This record gives sequence, structure tokens and C-alpha cells, in this order.
Amino acid sequence: MADLFNRPIAVLGAGSFGTALAILLARNGNQTILWGRDSAQVKQISLNGENQRYLPGVKLPEKLQVTADFNQAVANAFDILVVTPSYAFSETLQQIRQIKQKQDDLRIIWACKGLEPETSEFLDTRVIEILGENCPKAVLSGPTFAKELAVGSPTAITLGADDGNFASDLSQRLVNDTFRVYLSSDLKGVQFGGAFKNIVAIGAGIADGLGFGANARTALITRGLAEMMRMGEKLGGRKETFTGMAGLGDLILTCTDDQSRNRRFGLAIGKGATIEKAANEIGQVVEGVRNTKEVKHLAEMHGVDMPICQAIYGILYLDQDPKQVARQLLTRTLKVEGD
Repeated sequence: MADLFNRPIAVLGAGSFGTALAILLARNGNQTILWGRDSAQVKQISLNGENQRYLPGVKLPEKLQVTADFNQAVANAFDILVVTPSYAFSETLQQIRQIKQKQDDLRIIWACKGLEPETSEFLDTRVIEILGENCPKAVLSGPTFAKELAVGSPTAITLGADDGNFASDLSQRLVNDTFRVYLSSDLKGVQFGGAFKNIVAIGAGIADGLGFGANARTALITRGLAEMMRMGEKLGGRKETFTGMAGLGDLILTCTDDQSRNRRFGLAIGKGATIEKAANEIGQVVEGVRNTKEVKHLAEMHGVDMPICQAIYGILYLDQDPKQVARQLLTRTLKVEGD
């Protein structure tokens, strides 16, 4: 294990979740380097020993290196954890490929919760296309708020991986007394659950912003899970993935707690804010906005009925009235439970 911890791991993305994961890895004894695109922000983190913009009050471990130099972060890294917005994932992989000419010592993990823009491809497909079929791949997803992870609150997450040795190594790097990992080989299911729950969280926020109450929120979560499973299984995901941490667990968390930026975004819209104003209030990327467009595209490609996704798409992209859309959603033709 000591040899593994001495092999550098790079965390690409100094937002709240990237910083929290880097803190976890460094605290666990891993040789960790955190890269951020914004050199001014990286300088601030280095000077103050904390990410005041995204995780104020949480001190970074002394051994955690922080840099704005992409080459420095990647060149000697054995494992690379990408925690950028999903729309920047392919660009990041292209940069990695330019630096890591010899790729037999490269393993990729990501914690991005989205799909490839425009094409709606899964991110593991992009890894294969850019870094080759032999590159070991893993994805982290589940009910995890960055601040709670960073301060050491008990947390559990799903690790989907296509290589058993890689999964074992990552588990050793990540697990401690307060952080638990559940392993899965269902990369498609883990990825889809992480993307789709953001859409439902926006809807839950809108419903609460409109004052619809707990009954409507619970109905939305329940039917959101059914929608997730219907589409997810069509794409090759497994039922148990969607009833686990990366599906139901993440769905409940993001729909019910105001630490969720997707839920807060929906709340603002439900209370009358424009989409632009709601996004500006959050101040970080709201993945659910792009997720809605990507998943709607998948639903149309595969002929799957996704009324919640369609409703949120109407609000975000067709300027439809949230209250009217919500009424239409709640007064749809009656369904048999389980459909």
C-alpha cells in the first residue's frame, strides 16, 4: 500500500468537489497534486492554505500540492482524477494525451456528472476514443456534498470501474474511517444516474419554489427514479445501480438539501427568477441545465418516454411557464405503478 500511496495522483479541477477529493486523498497519505485553471485562485489557495472561494474555512493538508501548471500536475501522475465540468472533459483528456505520450502508466478516474455536449455520449466512450481501449477507467458518483466530505463527515459513494485491480487500488486510496466506497462494474449506470438526478433536482427546486409542498416533491422524486431506471436500463445500466448510491441515494440528496446547486437553481426559477439570474446566483456550473438537453436527446434517439426531463427542458430551453408546466406534469394521464 505504501508504494501505491507514493505514486502521484493528480486531481484536475479546483472547484468545491475537486478540492474536497484532493483533501481526502492527501489526508489518506496519497502523494496528491491539485490543479486549477485559474492561476489567481490557485495563488490564493497556496497563500491561505484553503480554497476560500469554494470551501471557505476548510484547511488543506500541508502535503497537498496546488498548481496552475497543467504539465506539472499531469506529467508524473500515475492516476488522474478529472473533476472538471462535464463539457470540459474531452478537452481535458486531449491535454492529458499531449503530455502523457507513454500511456501504459495512465489510469483515468472522473467525478463529472454529465454527458458529452451535443452528442450525449457517455464519458467512458470519450476516454476510449481519446486515450485508447486499454486505459483503465473509473467513475465516482453518489450522494456527496463537497463541504461535508472535506470536513470528514461520514460519506458513502459508488466507484464504477472496468478493471478489478484499478478498483482495488482506488478503494485503498479513498477509504478511511468516514469515507466508504461501494464498488460497481456498471459504468453506464453510474454515469447516467449522476447525470439524470440533476434534472430531477432542478424540478424539485422549481416545485418547492412554487410552494407545491412535500407531497409534490416526493412524487417527483419517486417518478424521477422510475424515469431514471426506464432510460438507464435501455442504455445498458443495471437496476441495482439505480436503486443504490449512484441512483436513488444521489437523487434523494440533491432533491431535498439546499447544498445542491441544481436544487437551488430550481428554487430560484420557481420563485420567479430568470434562468440567467438563477445561474448567476449559484456562481458555479449547474450541470443539470446541460444534462437536461443531453438526456432529452438520448430519449428521442431511443424512443423512451421521459415526461419529467421533457418538462424541465420546456422551462429551460423553450421559455415555458414553470407553473403551467408543473400543472401539466401533475395532470398527465394516469399510469399503473411501475410503468
